[in-house]
Amino acid sequence: MTRRTDWAEHAHPVTPQRRGSGRDTGFVGGGDGAYDNVRGDADAHGEDAPRGEGRVRGGRGRGRRHGGGEPAGAPQDGGSSFSSRAGTGEHPGDPVEQARAICLRLLTGTPRTRKQLADALRKREIPEEVADEVLSRFEEVGLIDDSAFADAWVESRHHGRGLARRALAQELRTKGVDSALIDAAVGQLDAEQEEATARELVARKLRATRGLDRDKRLRRLAGMLARKGYSEGMALRVVRQALAEEGEDTEGLGDEGF
Repeated sequence: MTRRTDWAEHAHPVTPQRRGSGRDTGFVGGGDGAYDNVRGDADAHGEDAPRGEGRVRGGRGRGRRHGGGEPAGAPQDGGSSFSSRAGTGEHPGDPVEQARAICLRLLTGTPRTRKQLADALRKREIPEEVADEVLSRFEEVGLIDDSAFADAWVESRHHGRGLARRALAQELRTKGVDSALIDAAVGQLDAEQEEATARELVARKLRATRGLDRDKRLRRLAGMLARKGYSEGMALRVVRQALAEEGEDTEGLGDEGF
């Protein structure tokens, strides 16, 4: 019979919080969140922290560059490497412990959706019922939060890459986020904000198209917007207005699309 891990030690979960309202969107790390509660269980079993945590907290690397002592790549703080066992699927405990180790390693420094973690556990041949148990518990303590993930993704990718709602929704679908959560996340962007971002994108690229003929400028700029998920109608409208402001004759420009 598979031994169920005692989760009682994670008595104080902290739910990851969304951006935009003064709340932290970091899902892991930070020193006093739910990640530390779960990580503490690994420490209680005599295991090292997942790779990356030691460097953040203690400033340690894989090995010492100066002076005598450990060779590069030696486990820190003694004992065997927790992250290397998790990375190879070799874990001395039961499947629940193995699944937890894999999830902790993948969540270190990078939030993931439930589907992303479930796919990783399936590849490691973790039994489905064990994976469901571990993933559900990680959701309870706030280490997995697809809603917060979607909100943070939309904010980051829209402001950082200028992606429109359509492109953002497609990216979230590929990560396994539920349709209702996707709709709520992309709903943060209204049409006016989306068009304002499109204008900023065109303004940054406009100078690079100077010297090209009018139609080619239109195709290049509108095509850039289309690749970022903007509709053809919005792309043409924004580009025509930008060209008109530069003195281009835009009569009939783009009437047949691009």
